[in-house]
Amino acid sequence: MRSSIVRKLGIAILTAATLAWSVPLPAAATPEDGSFEEDDRKAAVQTPHSLPVADVLIDAGHGGIDSGTHYKDILEKDINLAIARKLYLILKSRGVRAVLNRTGDYALSDDNRWHRASRHMRDLSQRGSLTEEIEAKLFVSIHVNWSPKGKKRGPLVIHQKEGRSALLASFIQQALNRQQNTRRLPQSGGKYYMLNRIKVPSVIVETGFLNHDGDRAMLTSPRGQTRVAAAIAEGIFFYRCIAP
Repeated sequence: MRSSIVRKLGIAILTAATLAWSVPLPAAATPEDGSFEEDDRKAAVQTPHSLPVADVLIDAGHGGIDSGTHYKDILEKDINLAIARKLYLILKSRGVRAVLNRTGDYALSDDNRWHRASRHMRDLSQRGSLTEEIEAKLFVSIHVNWSPKGKKRGPLVIHQKEGRSALLASFIQQALNRQQNTRRLPQSGGKYYMLNRIKVPSVIVETGFLNHDGDRAMLTSPRGQTRVAAAIAEGIFFYRCIAP
């Protein structure tokens, strides 16, 4: 079963993994300059396919047929990927070995045909299994929130019922609170499949509310996305300074 998972990880994981393992970040690269795509192509051609050990596995929530939440034609999956890619570049520029589990608009469930379950469960299983395959030390899942009444705003970090996960969530929540001028507290997420499935410290980062005007403006702006990614990275850096 383990070898079957590895064979089915697909080109997204291979290219993102080889990026984190061997491709240097250009000195002038920024999250908006297109360097990610160019390095991605070079890595896929030049580097032997292998699965490295990762400091941080970045999960770009949803993808493909699964768009997540939406506001008119604005889709959560696109915002998640944009922030995740920016977070990847920031971590990489600071020497953190990061891996993205998808680099484009597709569903991870398409790479998982061994799990006899719904598409949603195949997708979650694929995300969880990758942490074991690449021996990730942290798992950070990027998402966008939604409020039925449209009045809530701000970030929310959800963690496992485990001390290291709670510490990681606390640092990321504090950094996002400073960035968005909020006072939210992280929450335990015992009902979430991935948080129960994954064994390393893991968090789900709800970066803002798509149906709140201010949050939506931030989440759809390249500058706002970069600021969110930088705040998440700041929380990860603080955690790595303290946790073993």
